[in-house]
Formats: sequence, C-alpha cells, structure tokens
Amino acid sequence: YWEGDVFDILKVRLLPTLLLFTTGTLMAYALGINLGRIIAWKRGGKLEYGSTLFGLFLFTMPLFWIGLLAVWVFSFKFDLFPVGGMKTPEIWGAAVDKGILIKLGDVAYHLFLPLTVFTMVVFAGNMLLMKNSMLETLKEDYITTARAKGLPENVIRDHHAARNAMLPVVTALSLAMAFSFNGGVLTETVFSWPGLGRTLVEASVNYDYPLAQGAFIMLAGVVLLAVLCADILYAYLDPRIKY
Repeated sequence: YWEGDVFDILKVRLLPTLLLFTTGTLMAYALGINLGRIIAWKRGGKLEYGSTLFGLFLFTMPLFWIGLLAVWVFSFKFDLFPVGGMKTPEIWGAAVDKGILIKLGDVAYHLFLPLTVFTMVVFAGNMLLMKNSMLETLKEDYITTARAKGLPENVIRDHHAARNAMLPVVTALSLAMAFSFNGGVLTETVFSWPGLGRTLVEASVNYDYPLAQGAFIMLAGVVLLAVLCADILYAYLDPRIKY
C-alpha cells in the first residue's frame, strides 16, 4: 500500500490510467463512429446484422467477465501475454539498462490485452449509439433535399448525416474521456493495472479517506471541463446551437 502525499500518489497512478483508458476510449469511439455510420448507411445487409449481433453481445457482457476470460485464454492457456501488471521487473530494474525501446515495448506488451478488452467493450456501445443516431438522421428532410440536389452519396453520408448524428456521441465521448481519468476499477483489478481505479480500491479497503477524496475531487474537475468541451463541440457540429 502507498504512503505519502495525496497529490504524489495520484500523480504516479495517473499516467498508467491515462495510457490505458484514454487510448482505449479514443480508439473505441473512432471505430464505433466510423463503423456505425457505415452500417446505418448500408442498412439491411449482412454487415449490419453481423455487427449488431456482435455489438449487442459485447455490450451486454460484463467487462470483468470478458477480462477474466481473456486472461484465462491468452495468459494461462496459451501464455501469450502477462497475467497482469504494467512492467517486467527484470527489464525495469535499477541495475539493468535495457534501453528505452525495449522498455517501451515491454509496456506495450503488458498494455495490449487490457487495452484490447476495454476497447472492444466500449466500442460496442458506441457503434450501436452511432448507428441508431444515424438512422434517425437519415429520415430528416435535409437528407432528402441533399439527394434531390444531386450531391454525391459520400458527401451526404459524411457531411450531412454523420455530422449531425454525432451530437449524442460527442456527449458520450466527453463524459467517457472525463471518467477515463478515474480509470476502471474492474478493469484495473482484473488486469492488476497500477492506475487510479485500483488506487481507489486500495484507499477504500484501508480507510484512506483523504486519498479517495482527492481522486474524486480531481475527477469532478475533469468532468466539468469535459462538459464545457462538449458544449463547444456542439456549436461546431450544429451551428443552430449558436443562436
């Protein structure tokens, strides 16, 4: 268990959380937005049915169950990835100088499995949200007007439909980015990732109220900043909000 100032502890645990959850959130939203708009545009095909079933499966499965399954298959059965942690002590030891590239590769090696699981689970919900929002947008009159003007299909899809369909997704993204600073308690516990989520668990178990309060205060400030950024993005995506 960690001892010291609250700020020093949170500062050390913040970088692993940002590395895992911010990267995973951005990847999940990028994949979800792009695939969601494509399957909504090509509604009724095998791509839509297959991706929707796959997305619903991932969205309804508990993240900790998928994480434990991934650890059991890829770490225990096939021994492809480490069971947990962020670094290999033999590589990062003070008496060993393996070079920066080898150390970064070691972090990426530990990061791959939790990042993949987290990205897949978050991606599923974003894809379904973008698809449903896109389907509602395609019913609007301005889409019919754009087709009547003879605009190319990719212009209608990307600049007219997708841009307006992204409004609820932007809200979800801003809040997800804010809470990524807090990390995921379940994800970090399953993969033994040394981030803020695991720190909150340790603080709760050891009745370290100042540490838990410091983490929550930091999270609250980031959430407020994220809501402000979401409002700014709203005005960019939908000029009607300016008036």
